[in-house]
Amino acid sequence: MEGLVVKNTGSWYIVRTESGRDISCKIKGNFRLKGIRTTNPVAVGDRVEIIENADGTAFIVSIAARRNYIIRRASNLSKESHIIASNIDQAFLVVSLVNPMTSTVFIDRFLATAEAYSVPAVLIVNKVDLLDDDMREYCDALVYLYTTIGYKVFEVSAETGCGIDVLKEKLSGKITLFSGNSGVGKSSLINRIIPGLNLRTSGVSESHHTGMHTTTFSEMYLLADGNGYIIDTPGVKGFGTIDFNVEEVSHYFPEIFEESRNCRYSNCTHIHEPGCAVKKAVGEHRISESRYNSYLSILDDSSSDKYRKPF
Repeated sequence: MEGLVVKNTGSWYIVRTESGRDISCKIKGNFRLKGIRTTNPVAVGDRVEIIENADGTAFIVSIAARRNYIIRRASNLSKESHIIASNIDQAFLVVSLVNPMTSTVFIDRFLATAEAYSVPAVLIVNKVDLLDDDMREYCDALVYLYTTIGYKVFEVSAETGCGIDVLKEKLSGKITLFSGNSGVGKSSLINRIIPGLNLRTSGVSESHHTGMHTTTFSEMYLLADGNGYIIDTPGVKGFGTIDFNVEEVSHYFPEIFEESRNCRYSNCTHIHEPGCAVKKAVGEHRISESRYNSYLSILDDSSSDKYRKPF
């Protein structure tokens, strides 16, 4: 029997069959031993084959080939990865500029990963109702930066409902991943989009100005009109990249890749080589310094010994 993984609770997976029945499943024991170096060999969005047990549960025995997925490093000192979701049409990165503030490094790491794994990414700036004049100016600059690069950016407010109708149009007929830092308002936005869902939400830590986790497990929700899905995921503090080849990192920054065609050397790393068009473009403010610094941070992630285990 085949089905779609709609929820991951860590030890159990909920698989929805073609008849619409949800079945609690576990992974067949030897399934974990196939060289999959991830904390979750099965992800929400996977198409799987299951074998039912007499008690109504089932075992997942195989996964269909994934057309894409979003992945991140499981922890800062780990060589393992965590698949956030698979087989998605688009990824909405939800950010906020106040309470808490999402860093451009986090944004760029997510966008680069989406580029690497062939997932169209959209930037959603939430909590725009909280922006004062200074932060409004910063928001305008951020929107201009990413729009100029080629990304779609939408400004919304889960609190007031501003921009929600536009988001609903973009979600129609698609499987969309929602991701972002803890506290940026993913669950609140989804509650606005799917009335009656009532996902649990919480505020932001007063002492650390960071979000407090409310979503514990990844789960897929059907849109109110039945035409599309949203995948809600737990908030994350950082976004560690994994399995990037140093030579290919620039490919995942569209503006850097475009400018690199003018570099003197075809294998230019854009760090120290003479005749580097990318460094020149940064100096002339044609490439954002924040984007260039994010590029360098991913190169650092990709160094062969950064995550070497201690003796």
